[in-house]
Amino acid sequence: MKALLIGDDPDLRAHLRVALGNVQRRTGEGWEFIEESNGLRGIAAAWRERPQLVVTDEIVSGAGGFAVAKDLRGQMEPFPGAIIIVLARVQDAWLADWAGADAWVTRPIDPFALADTVVSLVAPREATGAPAP
Repeated sequence: MKALLIGDDPDLRAHLRVALGNVQRRTGEGWEFIEESNGLRGIAAAWRERPQLVVTDEIVSGAGGFAVAKDLRGQMEPFPGAIIIVLARVQDAWLADWAGADAWVTRPIDPFALADTVVSLVAPREATGAPAP
């Protein structure tokens, strides 16, 4: 499975890779990671690579996480993969919902909670080929 990780901070992207390792241990499926440090390049990579999962930081240069999600979901044919936004504060959850993200997590990231979220989003999409509710 492919995961696109978008964020300025290389430590955040490394933390996300480790957290997604928990998903691999649960499902047995490996990950191919694509990383972008800029939101605009992240949007282009999402359309080019078509990953099953996009995890974007809320604040990233070029286009923030909300803009990334809004762009991917706002097309005539919306992006089919799951989108998760990493928030600095829980009060921004309504913006993640508004942007069309499937889920959000807050910093500091709990790797097990992130893995639970990813499994709940990606497994139904893989089984049916359709977006999870």
